[in-house]
Amino acid sequence: MIKWISNLFSSTKIEDNTDCMKKFLIVGLGNIGAEYVNTRHNIGFKIVDFFARKEGINFETVKLGSLAEYKFKGRTFLLLKPNTYMNLSGKAVKYWMTAANIPLENILVITDDLNLSFGTIRIKPKGSDGGHNGLKNINLVLNTQNYTRFRFGISDEFKKGKQVDYVLGDWDDAEKTALPERLELASEIIKSFGTAGLENTMTTFNGK
Repeated sequence: MIKWISNLFSSTKIEDNTDCMKKFLIVGLGNIGAEYVNTRHNIGFKIVDFFARKEGINFETVKLGSLAEYKFKGRTFLLLKPNTYMNLSGKAVKYWMTAANIPLENILVITDDLNLSFGTIRIKPKGSDGGHNGLKNINLVLNTQNYTRFRFGISDEFKKGKQVDYVLGDWDDAEKTALPERLELASEIIKSFGTAGLENTMTTFNGK
């Protein structure tokens, strides 16, 4: 088990603000279950899974999800995949934000976005849910919209009345070919968020 998890609730040591500011919660949104693995709606899971494989770290089953720990340049990144299903994502985010003592400004939520063309990156420090049920629940549970979200464009190439089928559908062949490069870029964004800061990350990656 990840060492810090085993000590999480038994330790009485109070972290100072410097320690807290060096920890980041990276939340990939998605739905659990084999039928959802390669769907557009699960791009959040896919990005953190790719990052974990690339960096040689493993996810472990924890309360309300799966968690992996990555250390880089003095920072600790906790990658979270909620197992609550998309519509209840806020419960897992709130729990691990509190349990790991991570400030709101150090949370990055990765999600799909129908309003962006495929693979387009949009990083914002706050905003509405945009009709996304995962973000809607996180906003409700955290009682704020002021957390960073990393939106990954999945485009809106579906016929009227077919949005659900499209979002929960598999990537087409062209998208599958382009995904590896986009996932590499997403991995760079995660590291940049924790090391270069939000403003620099937005300047460097937005629109790419």
